[in-house]
Amino acid sequence: MDIGRSVSRVGGKAQLPAYRAVAGDLRLSYSQFEELEAFARFGTRLDEQTRHTLERGRRVRELLKQDQYDPLPVADQIAVLLAVIEGIFDHLPLDKLGQIERKIHQVFPEQLTGLYQQIQAGEPLADEDRTALLNLIKRSISSIFEEQDSDGNA
Repeated sequence: MDIGRSVSRVGGKAQLPAYRAVAGDLRLSYSQFEELEAFARFGTRLDEQTRHTLERGRRVRELLKQDQYDPLPVADQIAVLLAVIEGIFDHLPLDKLGQIERKIHQVFPEQLTGLYQQIQAGEPLADEDRTALLNLIKRSISSIFEEQDSDGNA
């Protein structure tokens, strides 16, 4: 059996609708990133779009890292993937992504409880849900940097 072909045929159908909506092209774009990254190692001059693709790919790779035996709830995965594909993490330092991800995992079920439960139940993600979730993520990121600014200035 060809696992790659089998997964590509049924993978999308087996995913929750919200997951499919958010992660639709992620596998393709991530494999393109890996090819670009390998090419970039040759020291070739890169245009702005290529550099942007590489930076986003590095963030995707960082966010896809997961501790063994520590699975994330689907709603948490969807929140982070949505932020990645919408470019919210594009200009954030790689070393802050773990902290930002933890903050999102903390505030999402607390502040958007209904949406969190809907996603966990397998319901699709409506446009207004995406907007609410993205706004929550942006506020969470801002709060982290505001806290660090106040700690650094104290």
